[in-house]
Amino acid sequence: MKFFADTAEIDEIAELNDLGMVDGVTTNPSLILKSGRDILEVTREIAGMVEGPVSAEVVALEADDMLAEGRKLAEIAPNIAVKVPLTWAGLKTCKALSAEGTMVNVTLCFSANQALLAAKAGATFISPFIGRLDDINIDGMELIADIRAIYDNYGFETQILAASIRSANHMKDAALIGADVATAPPSVIRKMADHILTDKGLEVFMKDWAKTGQKIL
Repeated sequence: MKFFADTAEIDEIAELNDLGMVDGVTTNPSLILKSGRDILEVTREIAGMVEGPVSAEVVALEADDMLAEGRKLAEIAPNIAVKVPLTWAGLKTCKALSAEGTMVNVTLCFSANQALLAAKAGATFISPFIGRLDDINIDGMELIADIRAIYDNYGFETQILAASIRSANHMKDAALIGADVATAPPSVIRKMADHILTDKGLEVFMKDWAKTGQKIL
C-alpha cells in the first residue's frame, strides 16, 4: 500500500520523504489554510520535492469553473492530481480532465455507488472518507471493502485512496482490505512505529547495557 502524506507542511513532508515513507501528498483547502501559504506556491514546492502524485483541490462548485481551476492547477507540475468533489459537476470535470491526460482525485466519497460513478468517469483516485463515516457510527472500512470488491469485479483501474485516516489501526485495516493508497497526517504515519512492548523491551536493554559499563563510541 502506498503512503500519501495528508499535509501542506513542507518540513513534515521532507522528513517522511527522506525516509522513503511518502509516495505522494494530498492537500485540501483546510490544509492550505493551516499552512498559511499561497496555494500555487506551496503546491509547486511540494510537487518539486516528491516524485509521486500531489493532489491540489479546486474550490469552484460549477463544472466550467472547476475545469478552469483544474487546468490552472495541472500546469504547476506534471505530477499534480487535480482534486474534485464527488458531485455531478465534479464528475463532469473528472471526465474532461482525465480525457486531457490529467490525473484526477475524486474526493469526499461516502458510498460505493459514488465510487462506481467516479471510476466510470475516469478517476485516477477515489478518496473514501473513513474517519468521517466512523464519526456517524458507520464503519468506514466496510466502504473500502465494498469499493475493492466492485472495482475488482469489473477491472476498474481507479486506485482506492483511503482518506480521513485517524489512527494507525486505520492504516492497518486499509492495507488488509487492499486499499491501493492511504493518505494520513504525518503524525499518524509516525505513530505506526509505536508499540508498548517495543518501549518496554528497549528500556530493559538500556538498563542491562548500563550495567556492562561499556561504550560503543
